[in-house]
Amino acid sequence: MRNRQSFTMSLLIGGILIAAPLVAQAGGTIKGKVTFTGKVPPPKEFAFKKFPNTEFCKKNESKSADGNTRLLKEVEVDGSKGLKNAVVSVRDVEDKGFTDKAKKEAPQSVVAELCEFKPYTGIAVSLGQFKVVNNDADPSDPKSAEGVLHNPHSFDQLGAKSSTEFNIGLAKKGDSLDKSVKLKMSKKGSVLRLQCDQHEFMQAWYLPVTNAHYGVAGADGTFEIKDVPAGKHKVMAWHPIAGQVEADVDVKDGGTVEANFEIK
Repeated sequence: MRNRQSFTMSLLIGGILIAAPLVAQAGGTIKGKVTFTGKVPPPKEFAFKKFPNTEFCKKNESKSADGNTRLLKEVEVDGSKGLKNAVVSVRDVEDKGFTDKAKKEAPQSVVAELCEFKPYTGIAVSLGQFKVVNNDADPSDPKSAEGVLHNPHSFDQLGAKSSTEFNIGLAKKGDSLDKSVKLKMSKKGSVLRLQCDQHEFMQAWYLPVTNAHYGVAGADGTFEIKDVPAGKHKVMAWHPIAGQVEADVDVKDGGTVEANFEIK
């Protein structure tokens, strides 16, 4: 990942609160946009015929014009250079209630759908549960009528170093796994990488967090994080391939602060 970076921030001034001391505020909001001004890499290419369930996986819209090659678009930007799938996260809040809950219930679910892990980026919690659900079945294929076999294989990934967290096959539609992930290298900056051992083009990435104050940028690069505790916070915009950038953001009770991140 690249680390050249820049950041801009401005305060949005809202309406005047009447009798403010009598109104309890639930923190403030961080909103803005993540852009990528570097060179967008071309999609990775995978010949469908080299993998199981060829015809079923071809139903995925991310493919070549002739339909024979799966395209994995790792970095996607729009006309304004908005970076899709960037995860923006408040990094300096340790919410024990959030992490304790994550030990019992995964804070988000990942689904295998049309031979793709969704969402492509998201979050994970060290020592918390991580859930993957198989939504694929192919009625036209007797061998896969009850389910297209996917084998989610997850790694605690730090640069070139990695260690397996789980490696479990999901044979039928509706099958799921819910496993605790240790992410021992997360304090050094590791992330959770997910890949299917059956279909190599099924890849996804998840950022370890310690609180619920995060957002994922949409197709235009914009994001919004509500209910952030008032005060100065370290905020990071992260993308597994494009890179990351950090900045200090000052959040006011009942206010909105705009934070725009540029990754180069």
